[in-house]
Amino acid sequence: MSSPFQYGGQAVIEGVMMRGPDTRAVAVRRPDQTIVVDEKMVGSLTRRFPVLKAPLVRGVVVLIEALVLGIEALTFSASQATGEEEELTPWEIIITVGIALAMAVLLFAFLPVAAAHLLNSVAPGAFIQNLIEGLFRIAIFLAYVVAIGRMADIRRVFQYHGAEHKVINAFEAGDRLEVERVQRYSTLHPRCGTSFLLIVLVISILIFSFLGEQVLWWRILSRVLLLPVVAGISYELVKISSKYYSLPLCRVLIAPGMWLQKLTTGPPDDGQVEVALAAFGAVAKESEK
Repeated sequence: MSSPFQYGGQAVIEGVMMRGPDTRAVAVRRPDQTIVVDEKMVGSLTRRFPVLKAPLVRGVVVLIEALVLGIEALTFSASQATGEEEELTPWEIIITVGIALAMAVLLFAFLPVAAAHLLNSVAPGAFIQNLIEGLFRIAIFLAYVVAIGRMADIRRVFQYHGAEHKVINAFEAGDRLEVERVQRYSTLHPRCGTSFLLIVLVISILIFSFLGEQVLWWRILSRVLLLPVVAGISYELVKISSKYYSLPLCRVLIAPGMWLQKLTTGPPDDGQVEVALAAFGAVAKESEK
């Protein structure tokens, strides 16, 4: 089934969030085993300011909007999964996003740069330093994914991640959106955020290699300042590779990200697929109006 809009989403606590053209829906399995679906209209800055649709720029906008929507969806799912009704205020969402960005800078900017800098005496040269820094960054990311994947609650989130992918794969294949049919599809998807993050890590190695020798403080700051550039380029690569996924070159480019998804997705049970279908059904219904 062809669709001008590329549906996407993310796993949340005991549920799935799906994003449609004009709405987003979060479906969560409550403790009493009922499924609650929260639907909201969502806009985008790219509609109000068309200039933000420009290549390289749109990727940064999409990333920020996805982060805000994701935190909001996680908050709603946590309240429903535990039975405690509570929503974040706009200021609390801003603070949470700020903390998330600060942690990302610490883990993926400061620590890799500092580690590579300590090895400067034994591995001199800008190219070698940037390569070592990039390898440290990838190693930290993989270690983080593996570590959280050992937690029982996160493993369930990864299963819901797999359910989300199965539903979108079934929809894009034009199949009937029924639990039994959906279960036949893969838990991997070329537009997954996991693949995007891996591409970001690889592209950062290439971009930062052009900066040459730098003092430590500017090296750290430059990584932060260039993050929008890295994200923008990575977004365009993901869009191109997913659009032309049938081409051998695109399959090769996206293969590492697909492999990595085996760490961040798991085979869902029928109940988890049912939740993902509820979320997708809500946004698909709105888009057909």
